[in-house]
Amino acid sequence: MVHKVAIIGAGVSGLASIKGCLDEGLEPTCFERSDDIGGLWRFKDKVEDGRASIYQSVFTNSSKEMSCFSDFPMPEHFPNFLHNTRFLEYLRLYAKRFDLGRHIRFKTTVVSVRKCHDFPTTGQWTVVTESDGKQESATFDAIMVCMGHHIESHIPLQSFPGIEKFKGQYFHSREYKTPEGFQGKTVVVIGMGNSASDIAVELCQTAKRVTLSTRGGSWVMSRVYDDGYPWDTIFHTRFSNLIRSVLPWPLLKRVYERKMNTWFNHENYGLVPLNRALMKEPVFNDDLPSRILCGSVAVRPIVKEFTETAAIFEDGTVEENVDVVIFATGYGFSFPFLEESVIKVENNEAPLYKHVFPPKLEKPTLAVIGLIQPLGPIMPNAELQARWATRVFKGLTQLPSESTMMADIVKRREKRIKWFGTSRSQTLQTDHIEYLDELAEGAGARPRILPLLLKDPRLALTMYFGPCSPFQFRLTGPGKWDGARNAILTQKARIIKPTRTREVRGSSDHALVSYWLAVLGLLALLAAVFVCLQ
Repeated sequence: MVHKVAIIGAGVSGLASIKGCLDEGLEPTCFERSDDIGGLWRFKDKVEDGRASIYQSVFTNSSKEMSCFSDFPMPEHFPNFLHNTRFLEYLRLYAKRFDLGRHIRFKTTVVSVRKCHDFPTTGQWTVVTESDGKQESATFDAIMVCMGHHIESHIPLQSFPGIEKFKGQYFHSREYKTPEGFQGKTVVVIGMGNSASDIAVELCQTAKRVTLSTRGGSWVMSRVYDDGYPWDTIFHTRFSNLIRSVLPWPLLKRVYERKMNTWFNHENYGLVPLNRALMKEPVFNDDLPSRILCGSVAVRPIVKEFTETAAIFEDGTVEENVDVVIFATGYGFSFPFLEESVIKVENNEAPLYKHVFPPKLEKPTLAVIGLIQPLGPIMPNAELQARWATRVFKGLTQLPSESTMMADIVKRREKRIKWFGTSRSQTLQTDHIEYLDELAEGAGARPRILPLLLKDPRLALTMYFGPCSPFQFRLTGPGKWDGARNAILTQKARIIKPTRTREVRGSSDHALVSYWLAVLGLLALLAAVFVCLQ
């Protein structure tokens, strides 16, 4: 019987795992190599080995209603998109509310995790940790690995001939902290993800010249979406997800591309993705198009070669007198404390059932939490992974056979390649709502909209046409939270509150009428389609 659980890491996934264990009556012990919680979201002036590192200006790309824990809404006065210090404040509030800190052992590094000699029978693990230079060994019934995937810098120097001759400075974006020290310098940022875009936009205000070098381009979105709402509260609805799932693939790609170009024409800005047919994760940057328009940032193709002082791009253009090159070229991940027989990482991929369980273990007592890159916030995904995993540990939910799990891994990989491509940066990519529902099914917490429509139509309609927020997964089943219904029905007010700091009379009633007319119109459309199909 599983009772004692070792959790590695006290970031978002680690905190969710501690809470998941406590909810199921398990005894968690969390090992955190640093001196505080927060993981990725705790900014430090210097890079620390074995811990994710962010720059000082980082904001969330997902809004507070979509990225909170499912039974702990963020304070209503919090802005919709949070600076890293504010998000860390939320994590502290969460840890305090559920008394998670007493289960964490800080400044403790996990050295190794090995199967006990009787693992095929017990499923137990021997965990060796180190603190203050002293090692300690203990036995645990289950393991939850919560390290994330922003620790190991990936710099493909072999793809950039001449970099060894370059006399300027070059480093990975993981080492970038602030724009101080870049005044008057010529900077080349290589990459086209969120970090590359953020750094280019920030540096162009102090540097002499900033060039953004991209191999494949990217769609760029604003955090501000239709009618000024946070993008994810409009994009991630069950209704929108249904539309995307039933549209023919060619039509869906066309609709997606057209929507991406609503804000500005990406081709005119040199940003259109090389393979625009893929549903590549967009970059969220509200300032990049403006900086390009003002000439503060120049977009170039990938660097073909470096000289001692210059960068030569694939189109033949040259950036002379380059002082700094920043490689925003992504990350790799590994499990140095585990044997390869447990999880073997190849080509930046780990074969895990539903991104959580190694399929070849005799006993399902090890789970990886948070090793995903959803088209949405990772927080509710990691939380549901933890809720599902703890129920598997207890034997309340059964995993399928090894062959079934392996088949699922292959099928999921094929779908990922179809949607997102084969790029190294996309190996952890997954959809959002479908994956949440899969996890919730395993955790016994999946909401059922149609039965709810008969019982509580207001709630059902809000859930279907409104944001698919984490609270939906606390309405029923294990871990049910009595405040979930109210949290769903009041989320719009929490979205608006921090932005409506000046009250404008006479507009709210009109907006409310328009909203319900839209809902009724959609219901009429669905009814017409249903009748036609009979």
